[in-house]
Amino acid sequence: MPAVHIKDHWREQRLFDQRALICATIMAVATVGLIVRLFVLQVARHEYYAELSQGNRVRNEPIPAARGLILDRHGEVIAGNQPAYQLELVPEEVPDVQQTLARLVQFDLIRAEDVDELEGTIDSSRSFDSVPIRLRMSDEDIARFAVRRFEFPGLDIKTRQTRWYPNGELAVHALGYVGAISEQDLKHIDRAAYAGTSLIGKLGVESAYEGELHGTNGFREVLVNAQGRSVERQGAFVPNLRTRAPGAGEDLLLSIDLKVQRTAEAALTGHRGAVVALDPNNGDVIALVSLPGFDPTMFGRGITAGEYGVLNNDIDRPLFNRALRGTYPPGSTVKPAIALAGLSYHVVDPLAHRYCAGSFHLPGSSFIYREYHNEHHGAVDLDDAIARSCDVYFYGLANELGVDRLSTFMGPFGFGKPTGIDIGGEKAGILPSREWKAKAFSRPQDRVWFPGETVSLGIGQGYLTVTPIELAHYASILATRGKIWRPRVVAAYRDPRTGELHRIAPVSDGEVPGVTPEDWQRVVHGMIGVVTRGTAAAIGAHAAYSFAGKTGTAQVFTVSRTEKYNAKLVSERLRDHSWFIAFAPADQPRIALAVLEENGGAGASAAAPIARKVLDAYLLGADGKLKPQT
Repeated sequence: MPAVHIKDHWREQRLFDQRALICATIMAVATVGLIVRLFVLQVARHEYYAELSQGNRVRNEPIPAARGLILDRHGEVIAGNQPAYQLELVPEEVPDVQQTLARLVQFDLIRAEDVDELEGTIDSSRSFDSVPIRLRMSDEDIARFAVRRFEFPGLDIKTRQTRWYPNGELAVHALGYVGAISEQDLKHIDRAAYAGTSLIGKLGVESAYEGELHGTNGFREVLVNAQGRSVERQGAFVPNLRTRAPGAGEDLLLSIDLKVQRTAEAALTGHRGAVVALDPNNGDVIALVSLPGFDPTMFGRGITAGEYGVLNNDIDRPLFNRALRGTYPPGSTVKPAIALAGLSYHVVDPLAHRYCAGSFHLPGSSFIYREYHNEHHGAVDLDDAIARSCDVYFYGLANELGVDRLSTFMGPFGFGKPTGIDIGGEKAGILPSREWKAKAFSRPQDRVWFPGETVSLGIGQGYLTVTPIELAHYASILATRGKIWRPRVVAAYRDPRTGELHRIAPVSDGEVPGVTPEDWQRVVHGMIGVVTRGTAAAIGAHAAYSFAGKTGTAQVFTVSRTEKYNAKLVSERLRDHSWFIAFAPADQPRIALAVLEENGGAGASAAAPIARKVLDAYLLGADGKLKPQT
């Protein structure tokens, strides 16, 4: 009979006791851990968690800094600030952003065409940030929202400062503008620094000096309830709320003289073109004009798609900065540089006469290069050739110099490269050379430099192009007899708290090498002749100061060799561009400028009179006499 196994009670009891001991140990350890954790939370880190707890009911509200003022050289305000009401949204407090925006459109509080961009901006923002969705609300807008405020949790009307441009379009292409912070802007700015801020610089000074103008935001702590609304207290809890005042942005003192700027814009009104005036002794920009322009206030208040479409599609391109980005053939304004090259390389005898019969042709070529308007100057020396703008003289001189020497010599005058002005958006013109042409064209037959192209270069045509700022910079170098100063629009910062002014030192870019004082004087004398007995003698009459200038007429539309150019038979936008460069007083220059009138015709009749008005505005006092130099 098999053995019967009887249950081992002692063994089961020992197993039970072991398991009970293990469980008791685990419970004891857990209890001790809980007690330790409670001690840490309640005692050791009481202050830390009390602060966090307070943070659940205390909200930080940013206090945006006042944007710095922008003033002209005499302290006149060009850009300031005004209080305005704007509608802001906190994403984490809005139950349904899309539905909320749709209802705002329904009540005409935002535009339907702005919804997609607003959604992108909201999605790119932090959930607790206050996102501006409507700038510069009118009293009617505020009233319309106020009666329905309870229907829009997470939205509120805030009092903010907005940009104010008291002069409207004046100097807009130098000044730039501010616009709403976009989704793209959010990718490269410090969001904390822009909390509560709705605007950022987009172009010109407003953009280039955004860091200085923006300032440092402050904050205030606000007690809120469970619904996120501010309250004075919660039961017996009275918090110690902190506030930090914002630091205003620095004020900028520009080198621009608004009196001269107004004169230049008034003289160019009704035409497309640009005026750039510089102080040749330090590079200060006295005036920077590009017309037509636009009112920067439109962008600050929130430009509509329709308004932007009108500006963007305007055939006259008001958004285009002609002064910094427009490239044009310089025409005869380059002749002083060509003359200096001829003297420096000892290719020309300045006293020797060359005969101008109205046409020029290269040896072995039947192609005829004609004088402007088929003029015949007769025997002219270098001085006459500059004063009377003899094309035939400079056709021959350029051919003798050759493109290699010309491009090398003209480089230090700033041709073919940016001037380095302290606001963005500048585009360089083209200084052609053999190397440039070899890279610019794809077909091998187009990469060869031809002698006829050198001839065209001699009178500022062909591949050579400049911007108005580039040509003004060149005029400034001529004025100083070779000293090169980098153009700048901002001359100083002002501390808004102390009023202390911090001047910015001008930047020298060296000197033009290889030109003797005698050669400089010969060419300047020829430029003085331009306004006393030459192509621009009409505008030089009865001037209270001596000045030097050079006219330029840049061809836009090419006629065949058998035809005669007649502006009346050519479409207005295909007519010649009008140029004039000048500096004054000729012996101790205080101002150098370049004037462009697109499709204006001859430089003497269109651009030159504008230049005379600008020179008078800067140099003459109320009595019509030359102001003493300061």
